[in-house]
Amino acid sequence: MTLLVIFFAAMAGGLLVVGFANLLPSQTRVMKRRLAVLHTGAMSYRDLQEQRRRQAKRERFETLLATLGTRVSAMGESMSQTRQWLAHGGYRSPQAGTVYMGLRVMCAALGVASVLLLSTVLQLSFQRILMLAAVGGLLGWLVPYFYVNRKVVKRQDSIRLALPDSLDLMVVCVEAGLALNQAIVRVAEEIDRVSPEMSEELTVVNLEIRAGTPRDEALRHFAERTGVEDVKAFVSMLIQTDRFGTSIADSLRVHADTLRTKRRQRAEEAAAKLTVKLLFPLILFVFPAFFVVLLGPSLFLFRDFFGGAGN
Repeated sequence: MTLLVIFFAAMAGGLLVVGFANLLPSQTRVMKRRLAVLHTGAMSYRDLQEQRRRQAKRERFETLLATLGTRVSAMGESMSQTRQWLAHGGYRSPQAGTVYMGLRVMCAALGVASVLLLSTVLQLSFQRILMLAAVGGLLGWLVPYFYVNRKVVKRQDSIRLALPDSLDLMVVCVEAGLALNQAIVRVAEEIDRVSPEMSEELTVVNLEIRAGTPRDEALRHFAERTGVEDVKAFVSMLIQTDRFGTSIADSLRVHADTLRTKRRQRAEEAAAKLTVKLLFPLILFVFPAFFVVLLGPSLFLFRDFFGGAGN
């Protein structure tokens, strides 16, 4: 009898141990999950603090560039043109013009300083130092221009290519019963996968309309921000359609067909120019190697033949 009691007590103890063993991992998982949440929150807080520090440093740097650009900026008319050109590249900040001018001055100074530092190592003459300093300053002055110009061209090309697809989506939205403002919102959401630039511009148009700006004025701002001729024609068409009361869907469909035809013509023009553009690399790089491969053995044969005849 005593053995049976001990046996059942041992079994009960084993079952208790197994039960606790099964319960402990779940409690550990819960604790790990909660600790992970707290750790993630701490990490996000540290990331937020680090992001704020970087933003403060960036703002101080932009303030320094703006102060420097204000002192060396040109007349007001040229600065307004610079701001409009920067807006074509997506830089719509009020201080974009002065920051851009300050950046050009800083890059020019860095170019001159790098040339002077290099001249102390190479021990160049004074005339060469002056010439290289002028070249370095000129290159530093032009680098921000080429960078922004490349971004402007890339942004305008993206908007130009996405405009026919945007108009097709707008036609579908208008024919489905949406008003033009809601159609613009819907197109801005859908076109983001194809062209984030077009989505951003249409979102700005919608925000201006919601802020109380008349729709025709918001559309004119859209054309001025992009600087694309196709967008200007599209905005003029919408304003005239709204003014004369014609069908928006029909006007959008006709204009979308026109833009699609122009896009196909641009692609055909680029394909026609490709043969001329390939001619120069072929002449400079491919044909010399081709001639060496073809005529090289013949030259060795001629050398052996005439060399043997001379002997």
